[in-house]
Amino acid sequence: MQVHLKKYILPLRHTFSISRESHDFQDTLIASLSLNGKTGYGEATANPYYKITVLSMTNEINAIASEIENFNFTTPELFHSFLVGKGLSNFAICALDLAAHDLYGKLQGKPLYKLWGTDNNHYPTTNYTIGIAPIDVMLAKMQEVPWPIYKIKLGTSDDVAIVRELREHTNAIFRIDANCAWTAEETIHNAPLLKDLGVEFLEQPLKADDWSGMEEVMHHSVLPLIADESCIVENDVEKCALHFNGINIKLTKCGGLTPALRMISKAKELGIKVMVGCMTESTVGISAIAQLIPQLDYVDMDGAMLLKSDIATGVQITDDGKVIFPNLAGSGVQLID
Repeated sequence: MQVHLKKYILPLRHTFSISRESHDFQDTLIASLSLNGKTGYGEATANPYYKITVLSMTNEINAIASEIENFNFTTPELFHSFLVGKGLSNFAICALDLAAHDLYGKLQGKPLYKLWGTDNNHYPTTNYTIGIAPIDVMLAKMQEVPWPIYKIKLGTSDDVAIVRELREHTNAIFRIDANCAWTAEETIHNAPLLKDLGVEFLEQPLKADDWSGMEEVMHHSVLPLIADESCIVENDVEKCALHFNGINIKLTKCGGLTPALRMISKAKELGIKVMVGCMTESTVGISAIAQLIPQLDYVDMDGAMLLKSDIATGVQITDDGKVIFPNLAGSGVQLID
């Protein structure tokens, strides 16, 4: 099995800001795995919050490249176990795991969602993310992309006022993501005000390790709570079920589709809602997420929509939120260059 790595710098349509950072470009690593005339593609973005760079991922993978090439590939799950045993970061594992799943589907001649026995005729609509910015900029972004569900990034001193102003201009559903910027007191205070403004749920209002604060919020919040930074890997799901109403799974953080499928199953077993979210990434990563959507309650897969230009073809999202799956097996991905 041949492995190839390439760094891309993805240009964003607009400056993207959350409570802790802003950027105009996104570094990303595309991994490809080739076997028997088929090539699968995977992606993992750099992430300063988790101290992950494209160089660090590349070095990790290159260190075991010869072992990957000699690996007897049969299933993505066995390949994932092999990678975990080599001690790679979850981000590096994600790039390879996504490529392995895409390759496996192409070798089998079927899209992944069909191999998993799911039906893509019914799925949740992705939200479209509006990053932190001056009100006029946030409004311009909403007017540029009219959408039925917006995820609003917050973490300022005027968060409720921002939502109140945005509500004047759209009837869309709002989801609020504070990216760990609020306290328990702020969350409990803001929740009823935001509920009256048409907010569906709050995502990760408190710091990732503030479990006592989340317990207090769970007892008093009038809005559902979705874990993000508090839910990184499989072992986090059970604890999050005691402190949140649902989880947001990120493929890069958990290590790819293989653990994500187990996390979805565990969350459903525990009776909590399941969302899969994206980074600001290309259609390579988004197409992998799309394979999961028949199993989800919510999805955030707008990453490629936020780009000025893309590097791949694959799953497409239309202007009315419908998902078009390509007539190609696996994740349906092909690189443009």
